Amino acid sequence: MNKTNYTVNHYTPKQGRFPVFIADNLDICDPVLAFDEIMEEIEIWRYLKPDGYKEPGRPRYNKVNMLKTILFSFRDTGYASLRELEDRCKVNLRYMYLMDYETPSYKTFGNFINEELNDSIEEIFKAVNEYIFEKEGVDLQHIYIDGSKFEANANKYTFVWKKGTEKARYRLYEKITKLFNEINAELSFDGLKIETNTEYTPEQLELTTASYANVTKLDPAKFVHGRGSRKTPAQRHYEKLVYYTSKLKEYVQKIKTCGPDRNSYSKTDTDATFMRMKKDYMGNDQLLPAYNVQVAVADEYIAVIKALQYRSDMDCFIPLMEDFRRLYGFYPKYPVADAGYGSFNNYIYCQENGMEKYMKFTMYKKVTTDAKYRDNPFRAVNFKTDETGNLICPNNRKFKLSYRRPIKGNKYGRQEEIYECEDCSGCPYASQCKKTDKNRTIQLNRELTKMHEEVLNNLESIHGALLRMNRSIQAEGTFGIIKYDRWYKRTVRRGLDSVQLELFLISIGHNLYKFYNKHYRLKEAA
Repeated sequence: MNKTNYTVNHYTPKQGRFPVFIADNLDICDPVLAFDEIMEEIEIWRYLKPDGYKEPGRPRYNKVNMLKTILFSFRDTGYASLRELEDRCKVNLRYMYLMDYETPSYKTFGNFINEELNDSIEEIFKAVNEYIFEKEGVDLQHIYIDGSKFEANANKYTFVWKKGTEKARYRLYEKITKLFNEINAELSFDGLKIETNTEYTPEQLELTTASYANVTKLDPAKFVHGRGSRKTPAQRHYEKLVYYTSKLKEYVQKIKTCGPDRNSYSKTDTDATFMRMKKDYMGNDQLLPAYNVQVAVADEYIAVIKALQYRSDMDCFIPLMEDFRRLYGFYPKYPVADAGYGSFNNYIYCQENGMEKYMKFTMYKKVTTDAKYRDNPFRAVNFKTDETGNLICPNNRKFKLSYRRPIKGNKYGRQEEIYECEDCSGCPYASQCKKTDKNRTIQLNRELTKMHEEVLNNLESIHGALLRMNRSIQAEGTFGIIKYDRWYKRTVRRGLDSVQLELFLISIGHNLYKFYNKHYRLKEAA
């Protein structure tokens, strides 16, 4: 009995077939269709530069389609490699749908990002967030803050240390002074003398070099070089002056690049600062060029993201909150952060801008878990006070105000008080006080002590416990998703502005990815 073959195809892959529309091959809940709907609702074309003069020749790619494709690629994979993006436009139905079958090269995508998105990426980030926050009812009064170090795209062994450069510069000053003394001995017969100083500038050395060449009638074009040639003392001095001038210019430029707030940078990415990383392939005590990336998360969405050059999180809090206010027009009521952010400056900043203090201070864990340390009667904060305001130690001795001094690093002109015991002789608690032969002195910042009490009351309340739990889930969880689920651990672009552009794209992709997943789970549950 012959069997009929029902699997014969009467066409080949090289022939056309229906459907001819890509959308017909996509599921109705496909993420690219949901993404395209969001882009249309926020009118994404409003954030592109208007077309100017149209050059003759081949027409440009559709800019709206290119912007949608770039944003979707960051939503799809976390970080979009431009070469992979070029390939997806050729073989992936979702990208073919967004680009209308057009296949730009990776260079075209790169030029588009640099030319079109540099000035408008923050507005696009804000527009996407406003759409999501309105749909989800996101609470922007509760913000969960955290930071993480992202390795910069810099080469190995390209470090420049500010302190090392300053030491080398002062050694160079000594060499210049020694050279000037030698030149003065040479010119003493003519009654000429070069003034020596403890420090020099490149401009001063250039003038000295030109004057020296004029006095000695030197012509650099006639200098002798190579084996068998004997240089004159004047030529040697001139060449040393030129060399020292170039080295001094180099040191001045390095210190200027570091600036007042940094101690290091990388030669291949001068905006990157060397920071301690958990993994170090260079063996330099876990120091790698990196950026301190700060995020403020609201209901699992990134509300603000900022790349900073500070190594400490304490210095990052105020710039992050200023960016939040600039984007949304107000400060959050409850900024929740870990112990890396609880400083005197940050507490005063919250107080002046109507924010509650929900950032742990440095000794928060020890104060809340170690009763022996918290209730230690020899701590200055536990001293009693008499009716005149003097501090009384456990030995009933008075600590009188000695003087006040500015708090180191404080930007608000606050001062701390220094108290000295009236008489520590014969004290039975000398070992507990750890006093020396002199009377014991203590430093006390009453304003900061009061702030610490307020922070303890806030964080130990039921509301504070919930906020602390949510911060560890949402803020740290966001970095977990970005780094380990979506595999973005190292910046690709170089320079602070370019890295910030990259982070905005990462954040837009993360928020769209989170938004779609929430809605998709709701539809599955229904």
